[in-house]
Formats: sequence, structure tokens, C-alpha cells
Amino acid sequence: QVQLVESGGGSVQSGGSLRLSCAASGATQSRSCMGWFRQVPGKAREGVATIDFDGDTNYGDSVKGRFTISQDDTKNTLYLQMNSLKPDDTAIYYCAAARLPSNYCSVSWSELFEYWGKGTLVTVSS
Repeated sequence: QVQLVESGGGSVQSGGSLRLSCAASGATQSRSCMGWFRQVPGKAREGVATIDFDGDTNYGDSVKGRFTISQDDTKNTLYLQMNSLKPDDTAIYYCAAARLPSNYCSVSWSELFEYWGKGTLVTVSS
């Protein structure tokens, strides 16, 4: 059993920053891969960033150089630091987790993630 709870969403002006957090509970081995995904109503889910058990990261093309995914030493908290925010970043952001080998721990494999939070809304104003 893995539970994920996101926090830190809100409204920010274009060019600003936000940091999202995800509190994770349950067996650590069941969440060796963790990630952030986002979705706008009427559009497909988009992979934002993932991090594996060793700390290796993977980012979606639209956020490279602007967003940073990280986790604390206990792996009980996942973070997404978002800088240089754009209106196109407006979405509901979801925390997700899975047990995956490192080569599958990427934003391209969202269908393999087993556990999902309820999401937190990020709104970026122009």
C-alpha cells in the first residue's frame, strides 16, 4: 500500500517560482520510481519529471532547464521545484510512484505507475 499526498500548488505570475511537495507512505521498495505528471482538462496527461531509487532523473522536454525533481534522504517526501513558470505550465500536478527498473523510470512510461495522488492545482498568470 502506497499513499501520496501533494501540496504546494497555488497561483503565481509568469516568471515566478513554486515548489510542490508529495508526502509518500508505504513500502519504499514499492516506490523505487517516483514522478510528477500534469494534466489540463481536455488534454492528454503529460510527463513532467521522474526520479529513481538512485536519484537519477528524467524530464519532459517542455520543462527541462526550468524544473528540478528531488527527494529527501528517507524518500518519504518528493519535491518539484518549478522556476521560470509560464502560463502553459498551468495544470493539475499529480505525484505518482511505482516499482520500476531505472531504464523504465521516465516520463515516457506513465502507464506503468501504480500509485497516484489526488493532485494539486498550479495556475500561472500572464
